[in-house]
Amino acid sequence: MNYDHLLDNIKRIHFIGIGGSGMCPLAEILHSEGFELSGSDMNEGDTLDRIKGYGIPVHMGHRAENIEGAELVVYTAAVKKDNPELIAAKEQGIPAIERSIMLGIVTRRYNRSIAVSGTHGKTTTTAMLSQVLIGSGFDPSAIIGGKLPFIGGNSYVGQSDIIVCEACEYVDTFLELTPYISLILNIDADHLDYFKTLDNIKKSFNKFSHQTSHAIIYNGDDENVLEAIEDVELPMISFGFRKTNDYYATNLRTLKSASKEFDLMYKGEKLCDIALKVPGRHNIYNALAAAACAHYLGASPAQIAENLHKFTGVHRRFEILGHPQGITVADDFAHHPTELTSTLSAAMEMGFNKVWAVFQPHTFSRTAMLLDDFARALSIPDQAIISEILPVRETNTYNIYNTDLGAKVDGSVCIDTFEDITKYIAENAQKGDLVITLGGGNVYMCANMILKALSTEE
Repeated sequence: MNYDHLLDNIKRIHFIGIGGSGMCPLAEILHSEGFELSGSDMNEGDTLDRIKGYGIPVHMGHRAENIEGAELVVYTAAVKKDNPELIAAKEQGIPAIERSIMLGIVTRRYNRSIAVSGTHGKTTTTAMLSQVLIGSGFDPSAIIGGKLPFIGGNSYVGQSDIIVCEACEYVDTFLELTPYISLILNIDADHLDYFKTLDNIKKSFNKFSHQTSHAIIYNGDDENVLEAIEDVELPMISFGFRKTNDYYATNLRTLKSASKEFDLMYKGEKLCDIALKVPGRHNIYNALAAAACAHYLGASPAQIAENLHKFTGVHRRFEILGHPQGITVADDFAHHPTELTSTLSAAMEMGFNKVWAVFQPHTFSRTAMLLDDFARALSIPDQAIISEILPVRETNTYNIYNTDLGAKVDGSVCIDTFEDITKYIAENAQKGDLVITLGGGNVYMCANMILKALSTEE
């Protein structure tokens, strides 16, 4: 169904879950276009404060009367079918659409929409590209899955015809988009509860590629990506470490804190030196993707180098929270074995006395299907601590427990609760150590608890 004319005769839109990281940017953009908005949410927070700052009325809690006067309702994927506002919209004949559909509608209002896809690195690359384009005067709009310090939030409303957004493959959400340019960072076996096989994931990325109108910027080192795009007939721009790519990194140097410097090459010619402040080889790939896209759009090598150097990361992406008692406490969103491997490999290069990895497994299905891969990744740090598995949307039909993972990781400790993990870290971590919490759920709360406990002891 084509929803593109849905906004033509609509003035008033209500957002259920307006404080969500994916909802807030859409609300900001629509507000800037002159639409009258209202919203509801269950939790206070920075994004909600930002929305209220525009004078948009926000109701705490979900009630049928909250949608009064709305001509369209937008809801997040997390909203259940028995939500009273969703039920009221249905009863009153008010159209209600899921956030991914609205993202497609909004991005098609821009001539040049840039969608950043891939199993890993979407948020960081979207943030890097947004920072480069904003810093280079392109004035794009941006929708980012994490908070970017450079803009003080996860969205930016620009005045140009460019919009940069993340394109998430889960439940084929990104098939609601028809990008001008698509970036494909990597393709890996994930979300197997939905896709079942890696082959199905590749087919989904193939469909996404065919929905792109102008160009594909892709990881030329990733065999799964190469398979997924082999029949796509568009201008194709590759990046990676191989010298056969259009854009590639060479002459790698490791700086202090495991951050990287490299020569950015384009078709055999050196464009510039890139000195990153964010650690790890995976961030070179993210930077290459952002650089390739920015250069394609017309940013100069000097602008690319300057703005990538200024990039300090995104919320929950190797985010350093503090150094109580000389112990570095950090938090990261890594929740897939490939992400854990990248993050923990970078951590081990950073010169800490000991690296403590506190991992919260995310979903029973992912833990069961990728158990051996998780075990290999969690064998990288000096000490792995594994919390109980976060169910998210599942019941434990897999009969899988954190102890099944712990049994495969030598020297690991399985501790179910954040309280007990905090106590264990406070009793054992020493000055010069790194404690990093990892996971896609609420494990950041454990990081904050550890920070508080160590700071109190200080």
